[in-house]
Amino acid sequence: MGKKFKTAQALVESKNYLISEAMQVVKKAAFTKFDETVDLAVQLGVDPKHSDQMVRGSVLLPHGTGKKVRVAVFAKGDKEKEARDAGADVVGSDDLVEKITKGWLEFDRVIATPDLMGAVGKLGKILGPRGLMPNPKSGTVTFDLARAIREVRQGRVEYKVEKAGIVHVSVGKVSFEPQKLAENATAVLESIVKAKPSTSKGIYLQRITVSSTMGPAVKIDASNVAKMFG
Repeated sequence: MGKKFKTAQALVESKNYLISEAMQVVKKAAFTKFDETVDLAVQLGVDPKHSDQMVRGSVLLPHGTGKKVRVAVFAKGDKEKEARDAGADVVGSDDLVEKITKGWLEFDRVIATPDLMGAVGKLGKILGPRGLMPNPKSGTVTFDLARAIREVRQGRVEYKVEKAGIVHVSVGKVSFEPQKLAENATAVLESIVKAKPSTSKGIYLQRITVSSTMGPAVKIDASNVAKMFG
């Protein structure tokens, strides 16, 4: 560990913080010159190996992500024009499938109309591992392209539990005010609680931490969060 990290870590007490308190500590502990991303990590009491315990969803962050989002849209005909008018960075159908197959990946989010999901499905091995595959549950498979593009631009984020039972979600930038970071994190946690599978037994929210890209992890009181939305 470098000196700067050790200095930052000394600012973090060995306790569970309330969400608002944790965001203040994260900001104080950020030590780099660039505007770091603030990430939430939630350990859930589920076993993702079982399909009925998969946790996934999307949530519109009240204050956005602070990132410029490049949007790729699969659409044709009138819907292609709608996507372009709504500000999509790239729009296409079979031509876009071919472009991505050849290695082009200069986009952050993917939206598709339902009629083109057959073609998009061919990109599963490319988009899937990167968390970019369009999904009806996250609002990225839809004919309402204008709305979907607007929400992605405004800060709709998707989440999906990983093999180890952890959900990672970015909730803003270090430059955000602590209150805005707290409100974004609260929106994400509420969504994750609502997405709890009926087959999940025992403690659902097991551990919650928040950290900036290079900063130390700050523990959030998971039991308090559970009470907020229980």
